[in-house]
Amino acid sequence: MTSKTEPKRKFRVVGTRPIRHDGWDKVLGRAAYGADVKLPGLVHGAVLRSPHAHARIVKIDTAKAEKAPGVLAVMTAADMPVAASQVLDLGEEVTNATYASDRVMARGKAVYNGHPVAAVAAVDLNTALEALRLIEVTYEVLPSVLTVEQAMAPGAPLVHDDLVGDDIGERVEHTNVAEHIRYEVGDPEAGFAEASTIVELECRLSRAHQGYIEPQTATAFWSQDGKLTVWTSTQASFGQRDALAGVLMRPVSSIKVVPMEIGGGFGGKIGIYLEPLAAVLSRKCGRPVKLVMERRAVFDATGPAPGGIVRVKMGVDDKGLITAATADIRYGAGAYPGAQINPASVCVFASYRIANARVDGYDVVINLSKTSAYRAPGAPQATFATETVVDEICRRIGMDPAEFRLLNASKEGDRRVDGPAFPRIGNVEVVEAIKGSAHYRSKLGPASSPAKKRGRGMASGFWQGIGGKSTVTISVNNDGVVSLIEGSVDIGGTRASIAMQAAEVLGIAAEDVHPSVVDTDSIGHTDLTAGSRTTYATGAAAIKAAEQVVEEMKNRAALAWETDAGNVRFEDGVFSNAVAKGQRLTFKELSGKLGATGGQISTTGVVNLRGSGGGSFAAHLVDVEVDTETGKVEILRYTAAQDAGKAVHPAYVEGQMEGGAVQGIGWALNEEYVVGDDGVMQNATFLDYRMPTTLDVPMIETIIVEVPNERHPFGVRGIGETGIVPPMPAISNALRDALGLRLTELPMKPGRVMAALKAQAAS
Repeated sequence: MTSKTEPKRKFRVVGTRPIRHDGWDKVLGRAAYGADVKLPGLVHGAVLRSPHAHARIVKIDTAKAEKAPGVLAVMTAADMPVAASQVLDLGEEVTNATYASDRVMARGKAVYNGHPVAAVAAVDLNTALEALRLIEVTYEVLPSVLTVEQAMAPGAPLVHDDLVGDDIGERVEHTNVAEHIRYEVGDPEAGFAEASTIVELECRLSRAHQGYIEPQTATAFWSQDGKLTVWTSTQASFGQRDALAGVLMRPVSSIKVVPMEIGGGFGGKIGIYLEPLAAVLSRKCGRPVKLVMERRAVFDATGPAPGGIVRVKMGVDDKGLITAATADIRYGAGAYPGAQINPASVCVFASYRIANARVDGYDVVINLSKTSAYRAPGAPQATFATETVVDEICRRIGMDPAEFRLLNASKEGDRRVDGPAFPRIGNVEVVEAIKGSAHYRSKLGPASSPAKKRGRGMASGFWQGIGGKSTVTISVNNDGVVSLIEGSVDIGGTRASIAMQAAEVLGIAAEDVHPSVVDTDSIGHTDLTAGSRTTYATGAAAIKAAEQVVEEMKNRAALAWETDAGNVRFEDGVFSNAVAKGQRLTFKELSGKLGATGGQISTTGVVNLRGSGGGSFAAHLVDVEVDTETGKVEILRYTAAQDAGKAVHPAYVEGQMEGGAVQGIGWALNEEYVVGDDGVMQNATFLDYRMPTTLDVPMIETIIVEVPNERHPFGVRGIGETGIVPPMPAISNALRDALGLRLTELPMKPGRVMAALKAQAAS
């Protein structure tokens, strides 16, 4: 790891690398995940799913299943309330309660392969699975639409007969286009008229799954007093509580969500899937019910990132300055609205200063499972198109790709196409970090054999980050160790990063802060762990709570010294009396006197950070070697630079950067949903859905850039998502450099490489 542009402020805890607080539990197997839940009287459930992508449900007969030995409850959509139409905003996932209800249990018709149509609770899992075979479902198969082109074609079959679309504020009925948004600044047509070079490319992208190891799980107990408790692996415990309240038509106060440890999420564990089904089955049988998805169902029925078509056009003048740009973004949302067209539209041109720009985004429903957030949702696909266009421009005008980016980089005060002006950002600094790296200065070197070719590519990327609501409670023990209670589920070490920020304020070691993630009844509302918000926003809440602790400790020191609180100073973990030089107490020493000065101290920090989290930029550089006889692409070297604002725990920042790069490499070269004409995914296992392993990627070299975020007390920026934005275009640009041809469809798998080479040879 290399660090650039260190802020002047000196930290004692922030910026160090302590062992993570939950490390022992996870290494030794004590950490409890969703499937580990064991309760008295627990029974097991299973879900019957539609084999068709689009079919009317003519009849469901559950009589045989209900009579089967060991079966305790059977449910269909008839057992769920008809949810009122209301917006459910879960953060990175926004949906309608009616659609959320219909998605988890088909009502009237199935609209994607894998759509639940019934569920069973039984004494054990095998009995439940056998009972599913006894449920008789009669379907009327309907024509389906599986791509955005099919869905947007005139006369296309409708996924939902009652969907009302929004076309830039205009109401549209009988459509598969749920929403069309537009952002525009300046005069793009006039800008193109000023350009001396114009490049336009259309890029096609497959759906890609988050690839978390742990499948979705949920255990629910609906007690006789009407209280519902749900244990689940979720990124959004409060969001799930609100969604369950909307779908089950219950007050939020009657629902408690207990977040378990999470075995990977990356945005895919925000919405509800099994939770309402477990709840209804529990209510019917009076016992706690556990549901665990099989891997096939994870691929078929949860939310991957959307695929689609992105067309970008960009013009530059004879000096290489961008004069205009337009983007047309069409994402397949799956069977329910909610493709991430807004963040895609925000991020598509964010790395560049463009006076004349227009972005159109289309949210298109198709007969596949509803898409969900996946690490910088919407941004990687849109950026793939922009950064390949930028690379083509650099080649046509003969400009170094780093110099072009520095010349056109967005800076503080520049406005994005969607309107907001950038605060202080590190866009220029990350490009400079790549340009100054040993990798950039190195020579590519000869290929390992005559049939192989090497190339180098660069790309930039942006994620805006979000703020939102967070609550943290800190209690001081009389031995000077503090407990920290939070509602943010830990993904990637956020227990440590939040505890470290509290420790920094309190002047104690990170190990002297004991963080705990608790249920929705035990802490104030805290938004989801996603959007690159947790270390930023929940960290700010921890800082606020810790500052309140310090102020109260000053009052206690004043009581002990019989002086005014205004005379008490606090620095580096030591309280001192400004008017009595010999009077000083460390944080731990004063903690031991709390009983004599008014009792224990417990404070709560609450924040609601509106708007962007300050944004984070990244620039990536990659070397590839392509085998022209097989089409296989090997990643030789990879360097990622990213602005972290202030790296709270540098090792975890590096891990996030490395993980984003590896996931982007997988999306670039191998990962895709292979869907047949019948709407059935043909590669719904980890054997066939090809994710990178340690054999496929080199060590990722990281450069942490630190340009302080003015919106956070310590300058912190959210960093978890930006790293997945540049890899796909960086690899495409490297392939262009190696082969002299441009691949514009993801993934750039061997077959597509070979087809492009054959087309090149034939031309």
